[in-house]
Amino acid sequence: MGRVGEILKRIDALFPDADIELEHTTPLELLIAVMLSAQSTDAAVNKTTKKLFARYKTLEDYIDAPLDELENAIRSLGLYKNKAKNIRNTCIALQDRFDGKVPDTQDALESLPGVGRKTANVVLSVLYGVPRIAVDTHVERVSKRLKIAAKKDTPRKVEEKLMKRLPKESWSKAHHQFIFFGRYHCTSKRPKCDGCPLKEYCRYPNIDV
Repeated sequence: MGRVGEILKRIDALFPDADIELEHTTPLELLIAVMLSAQSTDAAVNKTTKKLFARYKTLEDYIDAPLDELENAIRSLGLYKNKAKNIRNTCIALQDRFDGKVPDTQDALESLPGVGRKTANVVLSVLYGVPRIAVDTHVERVSKRLKIAAKKDTPRKVEEKLMKRLPKESWSKAHHQFIFFGRYHCTSKRPKCDGCPLKEYCRYPNIDV
């Protein structure tokens, strides 16, 4: 099976049903939730979007809202001023350039204000079923600790190595499983090393990320 295959098998046994934890019911809500998740936890985003999505339901709702009103609606999250501006401008772009729909290509998504590669990858994977690996802090940490990536690797380099070493059909699921493993097991501080089924593959504490 090989080393990486065994890692995938054991993570799958730990988190067989791992999936996105950002709550959403529409493509627009997914896009906005992922945009809000930068430097914020999914739990914090879900707490914020529960009220946000009840108040703003359409592109026009976001476009017509005063900017300070949007800022106040997401004030509990980090970088809320930039996020409010980007969300509003993205909604304008969706209306003007994409017929009101969330686009389904990497380039189109990354052309939206505040949407980078990680956000685009999540949207493509979750919304459109395109095989993608979005590298957040959890995926990066787990990949480096399990020696799939090097300590010095950038998130883009980590993504490239994961795509090279993981079967394409497993990318989207493995992405969520790596997040769950990093979020609930292989945490940044005080990881649950005792009894960890991947301990033999791990370089922690020789790499502290």
